[in-house]
Amino acid sequence: MEGRKQAVSIRLSAADLRNVKKLSRRLGVRYSDVIRFAVKTTLARLGPLFDAETKGRNLLPVFVEAGNEMVRYLDLDATRLESIINDGADASTRVEYGDIQLLAMSGMQQTYAKLRLTSFNGQPVNGDLVASREDAPLDHSLRHYFYQKYGFEPRAVADGERKP
Repeated sequence: MEGRKQAVSIRLSAADLRNVKKLSRRLGVRYSDVIRFAVKTTLARLGPLFDAETKGRNLLPVFVEAGNEMVRYLDLDATRLESIINDGADASTRVEYGDIQLLAMSGMQQTYAKLRLTSFNGQPVNGDLVASREDAPLDHSLRHYFYQKYGFEPRAVADGERKP
């Protein structure tokens, strides 16, 4: 059963289906291939969520990279995010609730999230200053803030690519 493909019924808005069909025509593939591609790329982005042992700050990159879309489309609030991220995490790996609120705001209340993040400007995070220019896009500023604060590999703010 594991190796077999199964047909799945999904509901799409007329506009989404129209766009899927436009994409499939442009790429010269079936629209089911476009939908499969979307599902597979989303599953790859969210991969760490499959592992029940991955908790706390180790889940943070998933939510930093895809969080605002997940928050918006799945209606995740700070309480739900906190439960997903911190349930079962030990004290040393927990993500601060204020930071989880910031993640939740980034998907719904971007202006407020930008103001809140800007208020962190000049505050030490792991010995460095938060480098969040007021004109920088919110997602780049959030990425820089979280990766710097929680000790992940620095990311290039300008293009979102990993630094060598």
